[in-house]
Amino acid sequence: MKRLLITVCALALAGPALAGQTVSLKMDTTDADGRVTLGDLFDGAGSASDILVATRVGATSVLDAGQVQSAARRAGLDWTNSQGLRRIIVRQGAEGGGASAGAVRVRGNVEVLAYARSLSAGEIVQPQDLIWVKMAASPSDAPQDADALIGMSAKRPLREGAAASLRDVSAAQVIKNGDIITVTYENGGVSLALQGKAMSAAAAGDLVSVQNTLSKKIIQAVATGPGSAMVGPQAQSLQNRSSVRYAAR
Repeated sequence: MKRLLITVCALALAGPALAGQTVSLKMDTTDADGRVTLGDLFDGAGSASDILVATRVGATSVLDAGQVQSAARRAGLDWTNSQGLRRIIVRQGAEGGGASAGAVRVRGNVEVLAYARSLSAGEIVQPQDLIWVKMAASPSDAPQDADALIGMSAKRPLREGAAASLRDVSAAQVIKNGDIITVTYENGGVSLALQGKAMSAAAAGDLVSVQNTLSKKIIQAVATGPGSAMVGPQAQSLQNRSSVRYAAR
């Protein structure tokens, strides 16, 4: 009995010593050399600051918060993640640890759109390609609504789990240079159509130069969809609506 009491007391006294050193996630998680360390992520990392957690390739790296927490625990650090973060975005910072200007718009426990899968350049973003996740920060041009990205074309390869940015996408092209398209005119019950050759690429709502395959005359039309364009009052109205929509993006 006496031995048991001694053991219990010893464990009780050892408890605080075994507890990890409490750290907090930095408001700006950046690194300057591509090596993401515990010191880049946490304030108060102390002697564990140089321990490597991940390698950043490109301007940003998205880390799983649970894996970061485990890495910290193995190094003797205690991060409780009281905010319930799922992802941590690490961005390229200037030498000395400063963040690049305009890189972060909001910091803290924020909900941001992220990519549910990796996309290749030119792929069209679909509703199922986007998810809302909690992250420590959001890009300066993070979209507030998924509609700002759905139907757009990826300008470059996009990585699964990365925070979505309006810089990632552009309007999807519906007409390619050299396509044979149908140009329609509708006004006051009058409807006309002709075949023409697109002289440039265009997204829906963009102006496109079209050469009449018979007269060789070049006209300006508004792209309405794959292989189709429109001229006349309705075309002008369509272009105006599209300009307002994309200006908001």
